[in-house]
Amino acid sequence: MLASGFSVLTIGLLWLADERVTHVTVPPDGKAAESRLINVVKSERTTPEYRADAMRNLAIVGSKQAVPALAEWLYDERTSHMARYALEPIPDPAVDDALREALGKAKGKVRIGLMSSIGVRRDAKAVPLLAKFLSDADAEAAGAAARALGSIGTAEAAKALQGALDSVAPENSTMLLNLCEGILRAAERLAAAGDQKSARALYDRLLKVPKLPRHVRTAAMQGLVSLTGEKQ
Repeated sequence: MLASGFSVLTIGLLWLADERVTHVTVPPDGKAAESRLINVVKSERTTPEYRADAMRNLAIVGSKQAVPALAEWLYDERTSHMARYALEPIPDPAVDDALREALGKAKGKVRIGLMSSIGVRRDAKAVPLLAKFLSDADAEAAGAAARALGSIGTAEAAKALQGALDSVAPENSTMLLNLCEGILRAAERLAAAGDQKSARALYDRLLKVPKLPRHVRTAAMQGLVSLTGEKQ
């Protein structure tokens, strides 16, 4: 089904010999539109601008069928963002498989973006892979992993975050803040899932951190208060 008010997809598509993909109107039927958009993404004749437009539209009409074509563009820093944008809303586990596979191979900013998407999708299967990055020499990657684990917010993710918090050097203030943010996120997820005991344990753990930044301490205390209110 197309989104409400989304009756016509206009993308770059002109299949003429030796021509680059430029412009045509795609029929409003969901499956037909998706098939045409996938062809645009895959074609070597598509300009970068129209490939990005096709990916943007696949975020609306895309299904499992679009995943392989989009996944091919996850590794290029120039296209990874739009490929992830298209993949994130697709309700199929094939997306999570593709993101995890890419994360295991990607580097730099692409890798950080992949962690963000995995966190958005709350892929519990990615927890072991993300946990390995908590001790990565790349501070940005380690921080992104902490935030993604917090967004996933399972008991396993929380355990990984607590383990990293126990071993982080006190002078590593940036990573400390990233871990605190991840733990706060995880506590919220666990509380929302009804696991108040685990959420409370996370807030209590944060409050035991020496020289905890004021805003983190405030957030943890507010979290504890909210749990008390829910209990009442």
